[in-house]
Amino acid sequence: MLPTALELQIVTPERLLVREEVHELQVPGRDGYMGILPGHAPLLSELQMGELSYRKGNHWSYLTVFWGFVEVLPHRVIVLAETGERGEEIDVERAQAARQRAEERLKRIGDPEVDLARAQVALQRALIRLQVAAKAGGPGALAPGRLPEEPTHVP
Repeated sequence: MLPTALELQIVTPERLLVREEVHELQVPGRDGYMGILPGHAPLLSELQMGELSYRKGNHWSYLTVFWGFVEVLPHRVIVLAETGERGEEIDVERAQAARQRAEERLKRIGDPEVDLARAQVALQRALIRLQVAAKAGGPGALAPGRLPEEPTHVP
């Protein structure tokens, strides 16, 4: 008989972020977002930067995860992320400031003091954090696992 729920554990080097029984989740895998349901075939994948969302009953929860690994078994999913945070814990002002700093650095193309690759990663991280914070905060969210077409403005 197939399981009806998954045990989800999300761990960073600093702490255990989540340990819950869930009914569905989406993770940013190496080759794109993966949907995982109870009874999923065993799988091991790298994580990319992105949003991790999971459903318990009719309620969706949102987190950021940045790099790491995910192990999927039919009844359990373990996410080992380098960093991550729950959507409701994100400091929106700090994420907005990080986005502005990264955008300013990216405008300085040709400046030998600016690491463009690092600035692009910083911008992507800030946008993901803002997106997850907005979803965790209320209605009007995008479908789980989708990035906005343009940078999201969060008041």
